[in-house]
Amino acid sequence: MYLKKIKIGNQEISNNIFLAPMAGITDKAYRKICKENGAGLVYTEMISSRAIFHDDAKTKLLMDTTGETGPIAFQIFGSEEESMGYAARYLDDKADIIDINMGCPAPKVVKNGDGSKLLLDIKKAEKVIEAVVKNTTKPVTLKIRKGWDLNNIVAVDFAKMAESKGISAIAIHGRTRSEYYSGKADLEIIKKVKEAVRIPVIGNGDVVDEETAYQMFETTGVDGIMIGRGSFGNPWIFDRIKYYLETGEKLPEVSKKEKFEIIKEHVELELAEKPEITAIRELRKPLAWYTKGLESSSEFREKINKIEDIKELMIEIEKFFNK
Repeated sequence: MYLKKIKIGNQEISNNIFLAPMAGITDKAYRKICKENGAGLVYTEMISSRAIFHDDAKTKLLMDTTGETGPIAFQIFGSEEESMGYAARYLDDKADIIDINMGCPAPKVVKNGDGSKLLLDIKKAEKVIEAVVKNTTKPVTLKIRKGWDLNNIVAVDFAKMAESKGISAIAIHGRTRSEYYSGKADLEIIKKVKEAVRIPVIGNGDVVDEETAYQMFETTGVDGIMIGRGSFGNPWIFDRIKYYLETGEKLPEVSKKEKFEIIKEHVELELAEKPEITAIRELRKPLAWYTKGLESSSEFREKINKIEDIKELMIEIEKFFNK
């Protein structure tokens, strides 16, 4: 009933369970793993429009999707019309969908007037959206939060404005910026956004398993859901939710052997894209997630956090999973 294909602009997406864009996390390896495990749509890490405008070399690495299965959404952020319009033009032949971030709560983003800071200035946000929409032929989507704080709950007004300016879909996280990730996501505000617009609405916040996915659909009536932190060390969450929504039953728990196979693939994918030392250091975070809650996981994490040689790392991973 809830699992379905979803159309965003001219893009038809095979299912409506999406991987959220996350800075420092949703790199090519992570996107590939989640796509293989059932995610309908994946997003790049958040990309600075100013960095695109200034032709920053590191930023170009974030935009590499060679060898990936589409569709892929490129998420950009910024509050200057010129750089956001330029970024939209630059990505026109690269992205399947361009997503504008107006929800990021990070202080380093907000201090420049970007991300969720735009929730305090709907007129400026409107101009940014117009600049992006008019500079690309691709569908443009928007990601927002409930509001800046409890005195500024603006999601419904933002959604209506965004729809009127040509946004093709909107994702809403049910917390304010001031809440960050504390407390519970407000499903009621997500429901209000869904009722206020005709474009697809994607619900985000606290979807961590089959039951919370079902609850998001059931309570809010959204067209799709977006999973961020719930995918940490748990990329099979997409297939598990799909199965549950189709059958009402749960797949068996993922075995240690299956986790080991996914980890090996994740390691290989990171090594294919990055220098060895960079890949090893960046793998520490996902390896901690994959092994969380397993016996002796804290000792394992302590060991791998000191390793800077790939052979040594693989020996420790094999030892941990084969004992």
